[in-house]
Amino acid sequence: MKMWWRQHRKENQEEYMTADEQERLWNVYMDVRRSQVEWERAHLLFQEATGQDQIDYAIYILEAAERKYQMNLKQAKRLNLNGADMHYLKGKREGKVN
Repeated sequence: MKMWWRQHRKENQEEYMTADEQERLWNVYMDVRRSQVEWERAHLLFQEATGQDQIDYAIYILEAAERKYQMNLKQAKRLNLNGADMHYLKGKREGKVN
């Protein structure tokens, strides 16, 4: 079983993570990224909406995208996920980090 380590910022200790844990973190990270893109698209849809029906629809889509983005961010926060960890993990996945 392949494992890697990361440092805890608070306790300054190392912890080992299994490939399954890495994959779970990666999936949560990708959920956050996808929901962010979805939210940005919904924002553009709202900005370009004309007419009451399009505006109502755009508001509905934007509110749903915002809620989804917030839920994914909360999940990432519960897992103490941060950009530095994900940058490192992305490098590992692409074979750029030993």
